[in-house]
Amino acid sequence: MSTAGLAQTASERQEGIGEALTDEPQRLQNIRDGTLHDYTFRKHDIVVTPAGVRSGWRWFEQSDVIVVTLDPKPVERFAQTELGMLLDARQFQDMPQFSDPDLCAAGIILRDALEHDNVTSGVMFEAMSRVFLVKLLQKYGDRRREDVELSASFTSDHYARVLAFIRSRLDKTITVDELASEAGMSKSHFNRVFKETLGATPMQYVMAYRIEQSVKMLDDPARPLGEIAYACGFADQAHFSRSFKQITGKSPRAYRAAGPTT
Repeated sequence: MSTAGLAQTASERQEGIGEALTDEPQRLQNIRDGTLHDYTFRKHDIVVTPAGVRSGWRWFEQSDVIVVTLDPKPVERFAQTELGMLLDARQFQDMPQFSDPDLCAAGIILRDALEHDNVTSGVMFEAMSRVFLVKLLQKYGDRRREDVELSASFTSDHYARVLAFIRSRLDKTITVDELASEAGMSKSHFNRVFKETLGATPMQYVMAYRIEQSVKMLDDPARPLGEIAYACGFADQAHFSRSFKQITGKSPRAYRAAGPTT
């Protein structure tokens, strides 16, 4: 988008990523939590504003930029289930200015997909959203440090091992005992530290993960519901349908009929 003048953002709940696309270098001011930054913004420069940081911008001339805002909760879940990452509370490093042509290119594809209202662009937007988020998290995601874990006994390494076990046995029954064993903990201790760290019991997490994976499979209209049920570890299609509706508010059949979200 093109913009000039002063823009104020209160990013107390959302992460913010701004990308510069203008060929000519431009002067830019940023007030971040009361501190003024005055610098030159060049093409492919990016600014990352973590949630919780109050930020204001001033452009001195017309500028072509892309601004992406992210809801921290879905980002946190994506990082956990797709990348095996436990993020810090702010999620992204506070980086007022850096250059990343690769991430800018992904942002441009996202913008172009939004500007075309058709099925193909919708599919492209969904796919490139994932690419953009993976690139962003892998490069600039602020991983929870071991010394500030919510529980010093459940680290990112524990989480990665538990997630790998769940993925490898998605089509099978998974018990708390097995997950605790994978983490090298007693069942009672594992239950406590897992919930402290992730905000859900191990079995609630496993169920949510099964449903997330089934949602991806439902996007294939040729795949039978019964096959998806067994692939995601449900006893039968009826069990799958009940659990799916309880979590999403729709039956698998109704979700499929509505089509994938974009």
